[in-house]
Amino acid sequence: MKEINFSFGDFTITTDKNKLDLDAIHDFLSKKSGWSDGIPFETMKTSIENSLNFGLFYKNIQIGFARVISDFATIGYLGDIYVLEEYRGRGLSKALMEQVMNHPNLQGLRRWILLTSTAEWLYEKYNFTKLPNPEFYMELYNPEVYKSN
Repeated sequence: MKEINFSFGDFTITTDKNKLDLDAIHDFLSKKSGWSDGIPFETMKTSIENSLNFGLFYKNIQIGFARVISDFATIGYLGDIYVLEEYRGRGLSKALMEQVMNHPNLQGLRRWILLTSTAEWLYEKYNFTKLPNPEFYMELYNPEVYKSN
C-alpha cells in the first residue's frame, strides 16, 4: 500500500497508521460524530486496522480523519470523515478529500459509496451523487449495535 505524507503549511495528511491518535479519533467518533455515537474503542481500532486511513494533523495534533474500506480493484466505501469544528472553513476538508480521491491504490474503482447527511456540497465536487435508483439499494442496519456492547 502506497503511504501518503502530504504537508501544506502547518498541516499534514498521512496514511501512516502509526501516526494516528486513536484516542482523538475515538473521542470524535464516539461522542461528536452523530453516526457512530458510543462506538467501543476496540471496535473503532479494528475498523482502522482493516482500512486505508487518512489522518489530518495541525502540527502534531490530530484534527481530522477519513477512512476507506476497499478491495482496491472495484469498490471503495468512504466513511468516518471529519474535521474538528474549530478547524473548519479553511479548506481542510477539500485537502483531505483530494488526498483520498487521488490515492494511487484507489484509482480505477468502478464504484464509490458514501453515506452522509452533511456536507453534500463537498462530496458533489468529487462527483458523488444521490442514488439514481434507490430502489436497488438494500441494507442491514442496526443503529443500536453499540448500545448492546
